[in-house]
Amino acid sequence: MESGYRAAYDGWASNPEQFWAAAAEAIDWFTPIERVFDPDQGAYGRWYSGATTNTCYNCLDRHVERGRADQPAIICDSPITGTQTTYTYGALLEEVKTLSSVLQDLGVGRGDRVIIYMPMIAEAVMSMLACARLGAIHSVVFGGFAGHELATRIDDATPRVIIGASCGIEPNRIVPYKPMLDEAISLSEHKPEKCLILQREQHVAELDDARYVDMASAMQAARSEGRDVPCVAVEATDPLYILYTSGTTGQPKGVVRDNGGHMVALHWSMKAIYDVNPGEVFWAASDVGWVVGHSYIVYAPLLHGNTSIVFEGKPVGTPDAGTFWRVISEHKVAALFTAPTAFRAIKKEDPQGSLISKYDLSGFRTLFLAGERADPDTIEWAQEKLGVPVIDHWWQTETGWTIAGNPVGLGMLPVKLGSPTVAMPGYEICVLDDAGHAVEKGSLGNIVVKLPLPPGCLPTLWQAEERFHDAYLAEFPGYYKTADAGYVDEDDYLFIMARTDDIINVAGHRLSTGGMEEVIAYHRDVAECAVIGIADDLKGQIPAGFVVINSGVDRTNDEIEKEVIKLVRDQIGPVAAFKLVITVARLPKTRSGKILRGTMQKIADGQEWKMPATIDDPAILDEIADALASRGLKRA
Repeated sequence: MESGYRAAYDGWASNPEQFWAAAAEAIDWFTPIERVFDPDQGAYGRWYSGATTNTCYNCLDRHVERGRADQPAIICDSPITGTQTTYTYGALLEEVKTLSSVLQDLGVGRGDRVIIYMPMIAEAVMSMLACARLGAIHSVVFGGFAGHELATRIDDATPRVIIGASCGIEPNRIVPYKPMLDEAISLSEHKPEKCLILQREQHVAELDDARYVDMASAMQAARSEGRDVPCVAVEATDPLYILYTSGTTGQPKGVVRDNGGHMVALHWSMKAIYDVNPGEVFWAASDVGWVVGHSYIVYAPLLHGNTSIVFEGKPVGTPDAGTFWRVISEHKVAALFTAPTAFRAIKKEDPQGSLISKYDLSGFRTLFLAGERADPDTIEWAQEKLGVPVIDHWWQTETGWTIAGNPVGLGMLPVKLGSPTVAMPGYEICVLDDAGHAVEKGSLGNIVVKLPLPPGCLPTLWQAEERFHDAYLAEFPGYYKTADAGYVDEDDYLFIMARTDDIINVAGHRLSTGGMEEVIAYHRDVAECAVIGIADDLKGQIPAGFVVINSGVDRTNDEIEKEVIKLVRDQIGPVAAFKLVITVARLPKTRSGKILRGTMQKIADGQEWKMPATIDDPAILDEIADALASRGLKRA
């Protein structure tokens, strides 16, 4: 069947306002849209000005009113605690109303900020929706962030209330949250009025301060009152949430998401891109602390009437590398969206995919990958072992949904390994040189998006309009700078090769570390890899490859390293000057799975570096420094 992509994209390009007006008909508005797009508002224009609506109403109330009350809305599956809980749309609405009345009693109203500092539990979802119901602006901070990092976000968002939990639970340890919350409040200049704490039975916190309120008790009291909490009408252009970008230093960047455009774009994406129908089960294996969790654990599935999985676990170790297949089988998941790093971890532990055959995956249709470059080797492994289409797609915290993808619901386009396929309606992607001129097809350059950005993308940074302009709009006037580098081929397929910071200059040649990683990943014994540029007096920079070896390989590291060097030199050429490969036990990553290449590079160059706020395990950076030192390289 021929894809309807070209007709959809051309329809958008010929009349963007008509396209997004039609998409907006899927959302319930309290007062109608006055202007689909107002170019005079904000930095580049605003979507759906004049309209009022409420995101919680569109996620819950309207579905209950129209017959979905008994359909599961979220299924909470925690292999870490050994529990599963399902909330129907009707039950979730009642819980959200109850929590909304608790927040009302704590003084929260329209426009107030609420920080949510919780693990992957149902109450995190309820907290987001309760804020949306009241017209308050939530800011989810990844559970377990250190006190200093939480403090910077408290001072930037100035929340009236913080909603927290007593602990998070990792496979081998319990992480108490309240000490970090106490530290954050002591460090912050702004002091929240109240902190609402959910006590988890695995670790009960001492609520030894009048600021702290027990969530269960407050919910029980509100439930006994049984009062209704109507949805507050907000402007389509009002903020729904602030999400601080990971890995920030100093003043954090608070990405703002509005209510109206966000709902329209996410609702449209569920069928057009992910090809799921209302009532089907959709699973984004991420965390509500990241943008994927906001968009595709909470808002998009509930806006569209799907059932969403809230998973508290890991791709390996809870209990094994088959946990994803168990969840898909037990809950009849139609589509899974996760990060390539999750599949690399599964492949490392179970290279033959032997655990897959233990589960019934007959209802599983599509795997979507995003968050880091999806190397072709991982895609091919997943395709072969699962027997379903594996779709890479590319987007950012700032955009909130897909910039480039393969729209399965419009009809799949041919897959090109290494490419997230083509621009989605709403995005005109261009590749420019550093001077702002278009480069030829196939040439590496800066990937930018022509303004205006479509609905759902950030209109600004929280209380930092000038910083928004300087960070994203100033370098290439008329365009949004993605800070990613890559090229577009003759078929308009996009190839993301690296962050612009990861393009290295070897003796005057601009080379992509991503291109080298793609080659290394094909080596049969390599589970994961990362390439960085190390300062070199002669060539400016030289590439260094770090490799993690698959489980069960009984060959020497020296043998494998020599083969990896030959592979890169054969496929990229001597121009890469690729002569250094270091075998390590693991790579440093953020909790969302992004490899911390920039920090690795600073360590290698002997530069000062700061511990990334989002790092999964700080000890890994010492391991990297030791590995570099063993090769005679500097360590800071």
